[in-house]
Amino acid sequence: MTIIEFMLKGMLIVLILPAGYLLTSTIASYRFRKQEPARNRFLNIGVLIPAHNEEEGIVRTIESIRSGDYPANRFEVWVIADNCNDRTAERARQAGAQVYERVDRDLRGKGFALDWFLKNHRNECLSTDAIAIIDADVVADRSFLCEMSASLSNPDIRVVQAYNGVSNPHAGWRPALIDAAFNIFNHLRMAGSFMLSGTSVLKGNGMGFRTHVLERYGWPCHSIVEDMEFTLELLREGIPVHYNPDAVVRSEMVTSGKNASSQRARWEGGRFMLVRQMTRPLLTLFRKSGETRYLYALAELAIPPLSMLAMLFGLATCAAPFLGLPWVALAAGFWGVLVFYLVSGQIQRKAPVSTWLYLAAAPLYILWKIPLYAGMVIGRNNKTWIRTTREASNM
Repeated sequence: MTIIEFMLKGMLIVLILPAGYLLTSTIASYRFRKQEPARNRFLNIGVLIPAHNEEEGIVRTIESIRSGDYPANRFEVWVIADNCNDRTAERARQAGAQVYERVDRDLRGKGFALDWFLKNHRNECLSTDAIAIIDADVVADRSFLCEMSASLSNPDIRVVQAYNGVSNPHAGWRPALIDAAFNIFNHLRMAGSFMLSGTSVLKGNGMGFRTHVLERYGWPCHSIVEDMEFTLELLREGIPVHYNPDAVVRSEMVTSGKNASSQRARWEGGRFMLVRQMTRPLLTLFRKSGETRYLYALAELAIPPLSMLAMLFGLATCAAPFLGLPWVALAAGFWGVLVFYLVSGQIQRKAPVSTWLYLAAAPLYILWKIPLYAGMVIGRNNKTWIRTTREASNM
């Protein structure tokens, strides 16, 4: 066997791991059912919105909460206007929110803003049973707070994650493909992870906590992927993240290549950074405790993005004919798993027809992401809180 054959076979064997995990997660996701409370107590909820220069969308976000079907005397809206140099604070007050302005040029970012509020405004939190955290550029479904309350009324649930969707999947091929990806990553993988390990993953947007959890921890993680860091911190403490697919917030996805590249580079660059940081601690926790949930958490964290997996499977397909028929069958199996995984996410979230049709543009999306991954390899990923330019900003 030549060195090249050895390397090619090694690549295909290694790819069995992510393919096997995706297959297992997909099958498990079909068995997922959200946990229901004996009764919905209509908890007192504080809706916390960290905002950095979001004057264009903050009113719409606040109005989506205030126009929901939750009793008006059971919730408050709090906005953190963090290092803003626009009219975010003014417009949030006009929309009926309580606004807390923060200026700190050194400790910048969403994680720092949340931690500042939770540590310096404890009195506001004392009047609540639960705190929901949403981004300043989302629209919450009418039933969002009802679903948050229903989940957190269950005495076994202290932390819950909503479904994060796309508000403009009809706006072009990029939003449509991101919608398809969210159906997988923000639903199927959440459901599968919970069934396999007993916990899902915080997504940074649409999160709900019993107030005492945040009173105890504040917001201890401050990186670009502070939500995933906090998930792992809670996992260490034995606090699972539950998933409620009927609590929904939707974000506008950008359609221009420049804005989309900036957004995706921050998301995925931060994820790769966390994989490097957390692999050894999670393996250590598994070795000491013998609990497989730490291995599942590592697998969930380390699985490459869908487009990168498609690239790797493509390389495996090109290599397989030089290795023999069994290897060709293995490469074909990878694609079978990927199609099952992709289609299952769309079925489970009842994707619109436009999302299904735009899946034909997936190869363009993969080609678009190759330079992003190249930039991450050479360390060109941004680690600060920068507002992504919305479509309205370009008009």
